Amino acid sequence: MNKLNLDPNKIEHARNLAKNIALDVQEYVEGRSTVSTERAICRLLGIDGVDKNDVPLPNRVVEHIKEIGLLNEGAAYLIGNALIETGLTPQEIAEKISIEELDLSKIKINTDTQIQKALDPYVDSMINLIQKNKRKRKTYLEKLGEGPQPYLYVIVATGNIYEDVIQAQAAARQGADIIAVIRSTGQSLLDFVPYGPTTEGFGGTFATQENFKIMRKALDEVGEEIGRYIRLVNYASGLCMPEIAAMGAMERLDVMLNDALYGILFRDINMKRTIIDQYFSRVINGFAEIIINTGEDNYLTTADAYEEAHTVLTSQFINEQLALIAGIPEEQMGLGHAFEMDPDMKNGFLYELAQAQMAREIFPKSPLKYMPPTKHMTGNIFKGHIQNAMFNVVSIMTEQGIQLLGMLTEAIHTPFMSDRYLSIENAKYIFNNLRDIADEIEFKKGGIIHKRAQQVLDESIALLEKMNEDGLFVSLSKGTFASIKRPIDGGKGLEGVFEKGKHYFNPFITKMLEGKQR
Repeated sequence: MNKLNLDPNKIEHARNLAKNIALDVQEYVEGRSTVSTERAICRLLGIDGVDKNDVPLPNRVVEHIKEIGLLNEGAAYLIGNALIETGLTPQEIAEKISIEELDLSKIKINTDTQIQKALDPYVDSMINLIQKNKRKRKTYLEKLGEGPQPYLYVIVATGNIYEDVIQAQAAARQGADIIAVIRSTGQSLLDFVPYGPTTEGFGGTFATQENFKIMRKALDEVGEEIGRYIRLVNYASGLCMPEIAAMGAMERLDVMLNDALYGILFRDINMKRTIIDQYFSRVINGFAEIIINTGEDNYLTTADAYEEAHTVLTSQFINEQLALIAGIPEEQMGLGHAFEMDPDMKNGFLYELAQAQMAREIFPKSPLKYMPPTKHMTGNIFKGHIQNAMFNVVSIMTEQGIQLLGMLTEAIHTPFMSDRYLSIENAKYIFNNLRDIADEIEFKKGGIIHKRAQQVLDESIALLEKMNEDGLFVSLSKGTFASIKRPIDGGKGLEGVFEKGKHYFNPFITKMLEGKQR
């Protein structure tokens, strides 16, 4: 596919620049971990639940390890050692720590080999559970099938998981392929994962393992009823990025919002913390065969979609390379972009078409995630419905993978079930009527669309060359993306970053990356 006549040498050059940026960052990541990464290790070892004060047990364990001055050796090393000396399970060790009956610094230390061997049954048990989930998803897809791409993606956001279930099942019956359960406002900034079902969330439900379980069961039930597998989405972002990825892998989520830079730019989470956490979260998602969605669409809510289009492409290149390092294949990279041109701009549709086709050609294997107009929605529901229709036309013309449907009541209120129905009907009508249009069209050589795509690629390369000189951290501090500057040592969560000690190991990274290669 080369409708835009893009220079493959330029694309390869851009990829190599992005790879250098990603490898430079990964060198920093390799020597460090975070409290949220350690809590994710605890969860993957089977630690769950809360103490008498509703503090999650993974938090209690990691706080204890920090208090005794051994955080740099890591949770796996200390829990593994305690397995040998106490004969307890990881869950029982966590419970003893929570009631101050066990101090991990006051027990005999065993050799690294002995400790790793003691952990192996628990690590293998979780690896087997995740592999079982992958097989179950595959069986469902073979038995039920799924809708054609672009997948119709809609959100539910009532704040009550049981109400979300009703809305999600209704959306599936109306034709939705993917259901995203929106998180309660502010969860990104919590340095713990809430426990149990949510019935009073604000703007959404909390990403909890119980909520994941409830919605997974509901979507499996409706999928069997309608004869189509329904994918479940949540958000592995914020201060608990790897923990949420771990819970998603355990409960068979299918898609995770998992951008390397989103938390830095839009939640003011420290960039060092985020970059370390995104690596482990992506290793988990890669192994669990969960499609990641990146968040480049958000850049265009704070910056102009025409002037800053090259920053979207630049970020896609970097997100791709960071994902490859974490073992995520291109087929699982739902790289993000958005239909956000000012509707009053002359030929805006052509520029949108150029951007979407360019992304499709540069990332041919990616199930690209295309986001609807939001910034320029006015409250005029009739105009909004037309804007969404034009967005749907671009999507089918450029063979996008995942289509987050626009709502005609965007910027007015959380969608009613009837609003969602109209959006699904709009997309189904357009996708059906234009199903094979991508095979029927070519773009005029030297025309507006050709020139625009080449301009954006050239501007992206220039930006990548500058970022290659500065490095990612300095580039982010200069406001490279979304016109937002973040200080390297500023933001939330930096105190949760630490350097690895000589005994540190993360058994799940090793097993999961090996598992991807087999």
